[in-house]
Amino acid sequence: MASISPEQRQRVLDLHATGTPRNEISRLTGISAGSVTNICRDAGRSFDRSATKQASEARAVDLAAGRLRLAEKMLAASEAMLDTIDDPYIVFNFGGSENTYNEHELDSAPVEVKRNIITTAGITFDKLTRIVEKSDSGLEQAAGVLDTIAAGFTAAAERYRAAEATPDEG
Repeated sequence: MASISPEQRQRVLDLHATGTPRNEISRLTGISAGSVTNICRDAGRSFDRSATKQASEARAVDLAAGRLRLAEKMLAASEAMLDTIDDPYIVFNFGGSENTYNEHELDSAPVEVKRNIITTAGITFDKLTRIVEKSDSGLEQAAGVLDTIAAGFTAAAERYRAAEATPDEG
């Protein structure tokens, strides 16, 4: 193991004085990062990581805000589907040798479609719960979102039960 010359030590300290990061000093001087840290520490210097810490904290806040924006979009889409679950529903088909289009309007969506809407809303609820749990802020907003989803589930379940209890007249 070769020793570090006084000139190399001075070069490390000079680079440190210009604000060069530790790993860059290591790369420029060919001295290990640990040795660069030791040289600077022995000279009463340290590497300021506050900018890195601030950048990491800012990134975490940005990601949390992104999760909440996504949660709001997922909630809006699921609510829109739940709101239309009992609306008239058009079934259609393309077919035949001339690829004709035919459609028919039902009083409400078929049971399979309703089940898919409820399943989608359930998945959304699960995902929103996880997104909100990861959020470092907005606890009250998160509780409001979850309360809204829960109310939507209750209303949709009541409509679904009522539709199953009343046989289709057709």
